[in-house]
Amino acid sequence: MPLAALVLAACAPQTSAPAAGGDEKNGTLRVWLFQEVSNQPKEKVVDAAVAAFEGEHPGAKVEVEYIPVETRAQRVTAAFNDPKSAPDVIEYGNTDTAGYVEDGGLADVTAEFTAWDQAADADPTAKESVTVGGKVYGAPLFVGVRALYYRTDVFGELGLAAPKTQDELVATAKKIRKEKPELYGLAAGGAFTYGALPFVWAAGGDLATRDGSGAYKAALDSDAAVKGLTTYTSLLGDDNCPAATCAQMGGNATITAFAAGKAGMAIGGDFSHAAVEAGQVKGKYAVVPLPGTTPGSIAPAFAGGNNIGVLRSTSHRTLAVELMKTLAGKETQARLFDAMGFLPTFTDVRTAAAERKPFVKPFIDTLAAGTRFVPATPAWGRIDSSLVVPTMLQEIASGRKDVRTAAGDAAKKMDAAFAEAG
Repeated sequence: MPLAALVLAACAPQTSAPAAGGDEKNGTLRVWLFQEVSNQPKEKVVDAAVAAFEGEHPGAKVEVEYIPVETRAQRVTAAFNDPKSAPDVIEYGNTDTAGYVEDGGLADVTAEFTAWDQAADADPTAKESVTVGGKVYGAPLFVGVRALYYRTDVFGELGLAAPKTQDELVATAKKIRKEKPELYGLAAGGAFTYGALPFVWAAGGDLATRDGSGAYKAALDSDAAVKGLTTYTSLLGDDNCPAATCAQMGGNATITAFAAGKAGMAIGGDFSHAAVEAGQVKGKYAVVPLPGTTPGSIAPAFAGGNNIGVLRSTSHRTLAVELMKTLAGKETQARLFDAMGFLPTFTDVRTAAAERKPFVKPFIDTLAAGTRFVPATPAWGRIDSSLVVPTMLQEIASGRKDVRTAAGDAAKKMDAAFAEAG
């Protein structure tokens, strides 16, 4: 699923944690998975996994329902409050983890995950996305990261090379805009949180830091973060991507512009590949990792993706955990990659996938260079849904505030959310 859809919706209301269910060894297990834009390929993979599971567990039957991503918050919260109507196993976005754990809805599967032989090959960031307070609440299903898409025809015509640093990236973007004013040099978005964050991280900044007690404190107003924000927001101007149109663009809009032939470059994910291939630039683009601040370095990318978890209220604890491992296991992940382009969370499966489909190499190189994640707290849902980061970027782009002032105001909003979350 597109990463934009993974952003946690308005934080779910507090729920009383349902009593843990039983451990029946037969009967029907209900599964909720996300409905994709094109769902049939996913259904085929899941049907095969379910058939294998049912074959290995006589007496067990699995019913799968595909739910809309946009309304998942309401559906899942209702399930947490009413165990009788709840599924046994769910797919959830990795930014949802902390909120769902706070709501008491997900089962702690630390022991089973640790004992699972395949877990040793899961990449560290993927493991982090299912971990809260040192305990594991699911299995990673796929990971998504972004890299730099660029127009090979435009670069060839203008005698440009793929940028090796972020300063080169900015200069290249502005040269394209100057030479070809009908194009954005780089399609930048003022509502593109996960496009801006790699610039913050590459400069040594962060969204937040943790003190000795584990409490989060906003860090967007640090000198390093301000430096990264200054670089990114320099792209939101008439000499690259005019604020009048680009300040409102999110990640999907920037890729749409690139695919339509309206930009020389864009920051997009492995999951954007199909959309670009279906656009006007098919056969006229390439992808490289988004550069960092020094030549040859790769900017840390946000590690998006989805997980599979077991609900605390399940009455089929052992079977549900086994089904989680089947749905998120190596065989299923390999098939989901071939069917949907979802990057596997297992490093060995990912390497094999890259050999089959070379287009994923820059994304795998980005993963290997090290990825970052949002603060693992329910407060992130409040921060994200209230558009703290996009508002900051748009204030800078419009000239209403300078970078340091806008970052300071955003940091205050973040600290209020951290304090409220406790």
